[in-house]
Amino acid sequence: MIEVDNVAFGYKVGGFRIDIPKLAVEAGEKVAVIGPSGRGKTTLLHLLAGVLVPSAGRIAVGGTDVPALSREDRQDYRALRMGMVFQEFELLAYLDVIDNVLLPYRMSPVLALDDEARERAKALVKEVGLGDKRRRYPHQLSQGERQRVAVCRALVTRPAVILGDEPTGNLDPDSRDHVMDTLWQYSGETEAPLVVVTHDHELLERFGRAIDVSEFSA
Repeated sequence: MIEVDNVAFGYKVGGFRIDIPKLAVEAGEKVAVIGPSGRGKTTLLHLLAGVLVPSAGRIAVGGTDVPALSREDRQDYRALRMGMVFQEFELLAYLDVIDNVLLPYRMSPVLALDDEARERAKALVKEVGLGDKRRRYPHQLSQGERQRVAVCRALVTRPAVILGDEPTGNLDPDSRDHVMDTLWQYSGETEAPLVVVTHDHELLERFGRAIDVSEFSA
């Protein structure tokens, strides 16, 4: 599903560099990305998502060479094929729960906001226990509830790949487990690979394996 071959990337400022000879993530696989701060965990995620483009090598997701696409096509590919969950939630304060979940449809012209998408958003919000709060705004929700909204937004487009950048970093244990259970269930039902950056070693036993970016970065 995800294939990385001889990828090299470096920032012009700071001298940081990451080199990945080979990396593969199979359909339905759950992979943790670990390592010290500043060693490239988020960089790896952004390379997989096509946010960053390597200076050399190939990154194929579902058979598509993502870095070879134009900037606009990479954006469309992310919208159609990838669900991304961020530690800081990235919710818009002036939108309620449902409209925050449906935000990808309003931001990308390749996604069609129809009745099916709206019903899917409502079902996801209900599934994570927020059905009675779907018309509340982010400031009216707890941290754990806001992160559940962010997870629903990542899943509402029915992505083929799920990428998480410390999606449970700010959560209490109960909220953390709820978020991970939701991601696990979706991955299990759809065979979407799940790649999650985490510092939480209590979560590692849930993953099939862990990738330490220290092996790739310098």
